[in-house]
Amino acid sequence: MAAENPPAAFAVFDGDLDHDWLVRYGGAAALAVDTEAMGLVHGRDRLCLVQLCDDQDRVCCIRIARGQTEAPRLRELMEAPSIEKVFHFARFDVAALAAGLGIGVNPLFCTKVASRLARTYSPRHGLKEVVQELVGVELDKQAQSSDWGQVDALSDAQLAYAANDVRYLLPARDRLQRMLEREDRLALAQRCFAVVPVMAELDRLHFGSIFEHRS
Repeated sequence: MAAENPPAAFAVFDGDLDHDWLVRYGGAAALAVDTEAMGLVHGRDRLCLVQLCDDQDRVCCIRIARGQTEAPRLRELMEAPSIEKVFHFARFDVAALAAGLGIGVNPLFCTKVASRLARTYSPRHGLKEVVQELVGVELDKQAQSSDWGQVDALSDAQLAYAANDVRYLLPARDRLQRMLEREDRLALAQRCFAVVPVMAELDRLHFGSIFEHRS
């Protein structure tokens, strides 16, 4: 792994996580989640990888095969009402999980939305900038734009990149939540999070621009 300190546990699965990891994650109050796809257009660009991490730094990457349409254990976690799913730019990931695997995520926390509401002193709200400031870790983003479709032959660099994108989301969420509470914006953030599945569905149906002012 490329991280300065390796995760406490790391596993790669094909198609779905196994029963042991389902049980391991099932008792978590929150899970960090990220996805990798062939591109940014839902319906055209398929889902290739799903990454999860809990508050004990246990990371798994789930490789999604071309043509795969379901992952029952992953769906159980993503739809569990007792587990908060933490994303950075949840709007994309929620749409990708729905388009690729028919998963409806609930409940959720988006660190990008939270950053825009809490870190109003900064114009930079990308994951790299948020994690560097709030967690003190500099992420290596070199593998971001790469071929994720080769799921059976993902490189160590790709898997390290994918793992690191979820490893620091939960501590970033904790910092952002405290900032939102301090600035009396947590309730507003929670209302924004509740809207994300609707925005994701609009994106998936290619109606993402309907709120723009056009003649």
